[in-house]
Amino acid sequence: MIRIITDSSSDITREEAERLGVELVALHVSFGEESFLDGVNITHDEFYKRLEEAEELPKTSQMNPAGFVEIFEKFIDNGDEIVGIFLSSKLSGTYQSAVIASQMIETDKVHVVDSKNASLGLAVLVREAVKLRDAGKTAEEITSGIEELVGKVKLVAVMDTLKYLKMGGRLSAASALIGGVLGITPVISVVDGGVEVIAKTRGHKKSIKFMVDYMQENMPDQNHCVDFGYCRIIKNLDDFKASCTPKFELGEEATREIGAIIGTHIGPGAFGVAYIGK
Repeated sequence: MIRIITDSSSDITREEAERLGVELVALHVSFGEESFLDGVNITHDEFYKRLEEAEELPKTSQMNPAGFVEIFEKFIDNGDEIVGIFLSSKLSGTYQSAVIASQMIETDKVHVVDSKNASLGLAVLVREAVKLRDAGKTAEEITSGIEELVGKVKLVAVMDTLKYLKMGGRLSAASALIGGVLGITPVISVVDGGVEVIAKTRGHKKSIKFMVDYMQENMPDQNHCVDFGYCRIIKNLDDFKASCTPKFELGEEATREIGAIIGTHIGPGAFGVAYIGK
């Protein structure tokens, strides 16, 4: 049997993972001395309530190699092969931990893919891997197929607040203040595995227009999955989908709430989309 494994930064829920036949590795989020397993012993509601009240940004961390060894060996001992697709190596040590674990086990039954993506982009790749598995592809064929898609993933998202960039030290207090006064909303994308600001729009309508224009310049491939996501405020995403979906022929859609690992950095109100480009 082929086991597809990913981490909780994909924002695939436990229920969805069970339905898809995917194994989820929970990453850690810590508020001060309190540490939680993302999606296991802290809900999205609890996380965002704590985030809004926090004076310091929570810290996120990956599973260590020993944890991956335990997971991998459990499935290998059962006669399974593993395809692991994880958060971008430029954003987390999760992928590297999985690679080290596979080397420690010294087996050819573990195949690890650097998604070069996060959240919605990672979820798209995982769902594509499920389609390949269900089509009867081998672990090697699934790995090769996903690696070919990695560079075709398009992710674009709007941040509704600059507060958490400021808290995380990625933006000065003066810039955050000016941005807030001017109503600047950064539009971000994942480029070669890293997060980049690709535009600074003013106002909700202009940010949505930019995203629709982005999709028209980078057309979705309707033969592949598309994932929409939001942080707490689904109306922002609904407004975007109302402008977006009539203009494009989209593949199998999913909508998910962005959780602790990525939500820590982009904050409530953010929304976005990820898909495979033509």
